[in-house]
Amino acid sequence: MIHAAITAPSWKNSQTPRYYVVTNEEKLASLKENCLPPFNARNCENAPAVIVCCFEKGKSGMGNDGQYANECEEGWGYYDLGLASENLVLAATALGLGTLIMGIRNAEGLRKLLNIPEEQQIVSVISVGVPDIEPKMSNRLKMKETTIFID
Repeated sequence: MIHAAITAPSWKNSQTPRYYVVTNEEKLASLKENCLPPFNARNCENAPAVIVCCFEKGKSGMGNDGQYANECEEGWGYYDLGLASENLVLAATALGLGTLIMGIRNAEGLRKLLNIPEEQQIVSVISVGVPDIEPKMSNRLKMKETTIFID
């Protein structure tokens, strides 16, 4: 799964995503209890692995002159991490595993628990394991609702 993530495209091949994979039972319990809200902790209570997703700040989206290349600025770090995380969850699915991407989390608690440096932006937490349930798919927008074709 991590290999699939690190092969994702990124701004000028900057490869800024960073992953903290937690499988130690003690650390997992602490992470779930202290770094996730109760509803997220419940939703991943049986997950044997949790991955904290971060990116290196101030690298993606930069031109050769060290300045941001466009108005998206640091947004390119989030974009690149999203691409990589999508690869990760697709690889998990191919392995028969389920994932839950959680954006509501205690970033400072995660930083302290896992010794994540300040230079890294903590974005999300992904739990990985065999799902307890088959979640219902939400209604998806139709192509005509999301796309404008220019002839």
